[in-house]
Amino acid sequence: MLKATFLIMACAILLSAKVFALEVGVIDSLCSASQKSKVFNVLCYGAVGDDRTDNTEAFSACLNALIIAGGGKMVLPDGIYRGRIAIPAISKPLKSWITIEIAGQSEPTPVFGTIGSFPLQNNGTIIKSIEKSGTAVISVSPSSNSLYGEFSAVYVVLRNLDVRTYDDPAIGGVDLKNALQCRLENIFINTGVYNVQASQPNHVTCGLITPACNNAALTILRNVVVTGYHTGILVNEHTDEDNIVVGSNINGLEFAFAHHASRFGRVEACRNTHHITVSGKHGFSIQQLDTEQPGPGQTDSQNVWQTLVSNINDPKNLAIADINYWVVEGNVGAIEKFTRIGGASIEARRIGSTKSKKKE
Repeated sequence: MLKATFLIMACAILLSAKVFALEVGVIDSLCSASQKSKVFNVLCYGAVGDDRTDNTEAFSACLNALIIAGGGKMVLPDGIYRGRIAIPAISKPLKSWITIEIAGQSEPTPVFGTIGSFPLQNNGTIIKSIEKSGTAVISVSPSSNSLYGEFSAVYVVLRNLDVRTYDDPAIGGVDLKNALQCRLENIFINTGVYNVQASQPNHVTCGLITPACNNAALTILRNVVVTGYHTGILVNEHTDEDNIVVGSNINGLEFAFAHHASRFGRVEACRNTHHITVSGKHGFSIQQLDTEQPGPGQTDSQNVWQTLVSNINDPKNLAIADINYWVVEGNVGAIEKFTRIGGASIEARRIGSTKSKKKE
């Protein structure tokens, strides 16, 4: 009996060793091929998606190898990766811009709504930071020797990522202000809690900040969801968007000063204090602003701050804009009410109507 048990244990150990060797062999093979393919797996640089390990140094090592190769894709297999991704400044003497793509293995599951209590999922690729100060979870460093002022000569592409902080965050989610260009696809930026249960943000942090360079700037957003921040998305230069959700932020979209106009396709805005805020002169259009405000019995003492104050908040009349909107009140349905503060040069009309809503 003891001999049989010993043989079974020995076989199990050998099998485990063989499986481990195969896994190591696969990883080694992937890592050795990365320079040629320009696909860099973070596991090759020591990253661990166990929701415990600080991967900041591993992320930096992977990015440095990618930059030396002249650009490429940084791949994160499914897991919960703690730490920050700080994209270093790309500047002279580079002869051209480079592309840095950061991609998760699978598309995230965005969890948002207007009622109820639902836990956020831990599936897919999650990049998480619980730091109380400093840079955003993903950020681009400014350059002191750039082609264009302080802006880094980089085109940042983010795909299939769940970017997570914590309730009432003191740091931002994604800050690409210092990049020249960016493209975000299938990105869920959140504070680790279902948006209806989010605490009022007491820190002036943003879920997403887009590039602010007015020379060749370009922002493309597709399937982006941002919940739980002071400002969901701070919109800068040359933004083109389709299918985004901003929920349970003080300001859902905030339009900052920009030399160039922005175009938004479909925007779903729910439970923000202000769905649209304007803080600088900005020209923009929103082809479909689909808004929902809490109805009877849908507000409690914790989320009363999410009660709508205005659909448009432009007290200094800085925007030149065109908006088609649709308003729904929870437990009621479609309503005519559309609240605005200022916005004298914003043409806003209910879908199906030829008249612009001008009343405050």
